[in-house]
Amino acid sequence: MWGYGLWPVVLVNSLVFIIFAFSFTRPRSWRDWRTFGTFSAFIVALFTEMYGFPLTIYLLSGWLSKWYSESVLFGHNSGHLWYTLLGLSGDPHQLFIHELSNRLILGGLLFLGITWRYLYRAQREKRLATTGPYALVRHPQYIAFIAIMTGFLLQWPTILTVLMYPVLVRMYIRLARLEEQESRQFFGEAYDQYIAVTPGFIPRLGRRQENNAGQG
Repeated sequence: MWGYGLWPVVLVNSLVFIIFAFSFTRPRSWRDWRTFGTFSAFIVALFTEMYGFPLTIYLLSGWLSKWYSESVLFGHNSGHLWYTLLGLSGDPHQLFIHELSNRLILGGLLFLGITWRYLYRAQREKRLATTGPYALVRHPQYIAFIAIMTGFLLQWPTILTVLMYPVLVRMYIRLARLEEQESRQFFGEAYDQYIAVTPGFIPRLGRRQENNAGQG
């Protein structure tokens, strides 16, 4: 059974996530817009293949029909490639990989919202954000975006999103480094002290961050 061609669903889902991302990133410079545009392209490519046209399944149909002849290639469930490749039966939405992807997506969205609360408060008070998630890592907002993309990639891997994923991760890391340079120029020694005790992306588990620079 053909499980695609739902273009209104593609449009609505894409707009929801793109507008959500825009509300938190608020791009200003050309590099911000480039990163936001690439993320938006990732989302559109994802939902296009999820509900519009299964390009990945189409391109791999010869190989898939040879090795997975019992699968309904152009049914919606076959888009869950892990489900097909692992030769599983039943509802793919009950697969542990799908559950993990849901946790990454929902957790990333929730973490992004929490992060924005602390960042917005610090920006409004014109001080360095060092509390909440920012007491653990310097770039929690980008960790949230990477978690969301990872979740989608696990849930519905496609050729385009697999290719775009490392590009986006690299762009977020590069953007973080550029923002650090700007923050060092603006906050001076306070930011140097913050960097000295707070890792960029991977928190130091079991060690409490005790950086009070810039706190109100």
